[in-house]
Amino acid sequence: MKQSIGAKPLAFPTPAWVVGTYDMNGKPNAMTAAWGGICCSNPPCISVSLRKATYTYAGIMENRAFTISIPSEAYVKQADHFGITSGRDEDKFEATCLTPVRSELVPAPYVGEFPVVLECKLLHTLEIGLHTLFVGEILDIKADESVLDENGNPNIEKIRPVIYNPGSRDYYGVGCSLGKAFSIGKEC
Repeated sequence: MKQSIGAKPLAFPTPAWVVGTYDMNGKPNAMTAAWGGICCSNPPCISVSLRKATYTYAGIMENRAFTISIPSEAYVKQADHFGITSGRDEDKFEATCLTPVRSELVPAPYVGEFPVVLECKLLHTLEIGLHTLFVGEILDIKADESVLDENGNPNIEKIRPVIYNPGSRDYYGVGCSLGKAFSIGKEC
């Protein structure tokens, strides 16, 4: 029997993404965000929700652009650091010894050491309670060659992205493949 646990922001999996912007002075800044996902296929779009109080919120509004850097398990400590400090108080790239790379397509930096990066121009904002939903059109995805499969697509088992559990506030890795999408269901 299922037990009611109330209305909470719990869904699985939840990403641990690092959202990159420049601040009002052109300084690279980034924060870790878990409320996000693909929200449209054509044009390819991604959404991420941030609180107005964050320094990154102001950077996105100022520049009308952002990046999503997807950390691998090897960078879980640095990804967490991006989420527990403010760009108002410190240079997070310097503190984590990571490299801010200027996007060639949008006015936003990304994390050079992370294996996958999405470069996005801001399309829409929607205020929803405590958070503002940012919808960005994905202009390009950059991926390290080492994480690409034989078809040139990012391979989740090679990326080893960080997954966040908002209920327990723990980070996890990805498990094994369970079967081919749009195929395994035919076996029912």
